Amino acid sequence: MRRARRTAVVAATALLALAGCTGHERGEVALTVSRSGCATEWHDPHGGEQTFRVHNVGINTTEVELVDPANGAVYAELENLGPGATRPMQVTLGRGRYAFRCLPEDTDAITSPTVTVTDGPKRGAPAIVPVDEQVLRGPVDTYRSSVQHAFPTLRRDVRRLAAAVRAGDRAAARRAWLPAHLDYERLGAAYGTFGDLADAIDRLPAGLPKGVHDPGFTGFHRIEYGLWHGESLPALRRPADALSADVTKLVAQFRTERVDPNDLPLRAHEILEMTLQFELTGEADQGSGTTLATARANVDGTVAVLDALRPVLKSRFRGLPAADAALHKLRTLLDAQYRHGIWTPVDELSAAQRRAIDGAAGEALERLAPIAALAQVRRAQ
Repeated sequence: MRRARRTAVVAATALLALAGCTGHERGEVALTVSRSGCATEWHDPHGGEQTFRVHNVGINTTEVELVDPANGAVYAELENLGPGATRPMQVTLGRGRYAFRCLPEDTDAITSPTVTVTDGPKRGAPAIVPVDEQVLRGPVDTYRSSVQHAFPTLRRDVRRLAAAVRAGDRAAARRAWLPAHLDYERLGAAYGTFGDLADAIDRLPAGLPKGVHDPGFTGFHRIEYGLWHGESLPALRRPADALSADVTKLVAQFRTERVDPNDLPLRAHEILEMTLQFELTGEADQGSGTTLATARANVDGTVAVLDALRPVLKSRFRGLPAADAALHKLRTLLDAQYRHGIWTPVDELSAAQRRAIDGAAGEALERLAPIAALAQVRRAQ
């Protein structure tokens, strides 16, 4: 579980996917926004499929939302509309009342006059009720609790690994390495809170000046490389003891670390995105041939995130059952590669097996992608 790169998620895409827009627009409406005005040109509303071409005539980057003025629920949005930029917002409008809300950087939000649509379909795009930090507090607390409950097993298994290395027992150290590593991988969303310890515990050698021989190559994968490349056990004592110390430090620090509420919905998609990039390509393998086991642990981590978010998503995400089904399919395909206590190395998969696993991972990513936008904390004013 490496520290994730921040994925730019365009929330409008997720909302439009839920809206079911076909791309055959009934008409286009040109709107302008700035720090002093928000879409005041919309005077003659019509129902059905619409394209709003929103032009930022101001000097501030702006978020633009089409909302239900009664409760602030969002039908569609554009993020990071820069000065001078024009972007389309597509949405299906049903009968009802609508307003645009503009949130320029470094200034107050502005809401347009409310308009009423009296023609077109009875129902249009679904409106997503915004999430605030209070709404996410419960899921974050639930997830933090699950991580803290997992820490004792992680500490025990890492100590067992370090003890085997110190004893000079390569076979025992190899047996101990994978359970300890999977304990860490299942922590999932928490790694955004781990800071520099995430790199110390689980970094890969790619990008380091001396690669696998770089002093900065530490943690699980450093030990993996040594165990499966014939490195002497005395040489691995220091990395093993450092890993044990870093995990102990991690456990102590996590009690007081604040989890960013947006981390949880972001990781719902991002954990598997990183899995597809590193584990399912075999790039993360440093000799043990167990990246499919890591991928399976990352599915568990994703499910834990989803379960924590479930109370928030039930009323906001119609794709939740499909996401659950996609994760189950991926989990089943990965489990099939564990036979007689041994995981199949990625490079020993048949072409058909690899296509099936990659396809299932891609489907799961597609199903999970809207969550980061639907459950993100939104600016209120």
